[in-house]
Amino acid sequence: MSELAFRSIVDLSKSYKSGELSPVAVIDSCMKRVEQFEAKLGAFQALYTEDARKAAQAAEKAYQSGHRIGPFHGIPFALKDIIDVEGRVTTGGSKEMSHRISPGTATIARRLLAAGGILLGKTKTVEVAMGGWGTNERMGTPWNPWDLKIARTPGGSSSGSGVSVAAGLVGCAVGTDTGGSVRLPSAWCGLVGLKTSEGLLPTDGIIPLSHTLDTPGPMARCVDDVSLMFEVMAGRHPVDTDMDLELCEGLFGLRKTGIKGLRLGVLSEDEREVIDAEILALYDRAIEELRSLGAEISVFQMPMRFDDVKGATGSIIFSEGYFHHGQMYEDQNAQIDPYVRPR
Repeated sequence: MSELAFRSIVDLSKSYKSGELSPVAVIDSCMKRVEQFEAKLGAFQALYTEDARKAAQAAEKAYQSGHRIGPFHGIPFALKDIIDVEGRVTTGGSKEMSHRISPGTATIARRLLAAGGILLGKTKTVEVAMGGWGTNERMGTPWNPWDLKIARTPGGSSSGSGVSVAAGLVGCAVGTDTGGSVRLPSAWCGLVGLKTSEGLLPTDGIIPLSHTLDTPGPMARCVDDVSLMFEVMAGRHPVDTDMDLELCEGLFGLRKTGIKGLRLGVLSEDEREVIDAEILALYDRAIEELRSLGAEISVFQMPMRFDDVKGATGSIIFSEGYFHHGQMYEDQNAQIDPYVRPR
């Protein structure tokens, strides 16, 4: 069951299509791990166990009768709990919003569901997604699964999404990234996370932090899985995405063509000075691997220092965060995270 829980979702998709595996078996494996580890890890804000099982049974019947929607059909996924699903509670990681019923379904969630994805539940987040460590004083902080003895930060704000995928509780998950909130938990939980460009994926139905910088993004255990999730979230037709899987086109094309000629920018010497030696060694090793595969490596010179960019980005995030949530945080009686209020 553990082996099944950690299989690539692309591999699951192909196994469903061939009849080797069924969505029911995969959902059962996820549920088994949830029963074993969720009490310790605390990745989920809400679980939709019965609905997920019903969806898996429906997907299995569809496959058996030849009615496969596409490559995401029957794939278990989770949503960060700032993403609306109509009729479900979306808390935004805030105790003050613990009874907030979603008025509609976010476009990215609707696309994943329409593609046949099975929503296992909503994952925990930093309150209103404002924080990179992944901690939440009121609603609970997920436990980084790589160390079950010492509570290590999972990275935020998409903390629950990172922990749930890393621990094999679910095949993939959606996070959101304003200043690092997909990238940080993906890095700290040993996953692949894609920071998408602003405006590339729709943000309707997502509780905002910064309407200028908020971006949803896929989180999974390998690049292929993130590619599949992205294609679905971007609204690609299932038949087209299915063809990409078979012929290695679209984002999957790199598996066939490689990265020869791909131009990649790397840090300048002055920016390298502030990085820990251990991290810098890993960074350099990755660059050499990319160069050996044919990528063209050149120094990327920012118009300003990264530290200055960080400050400017923070000004936007905090200003727009206050615009959206200031009234709640000005209420001294509100049950809010004491570490988020000063931000």
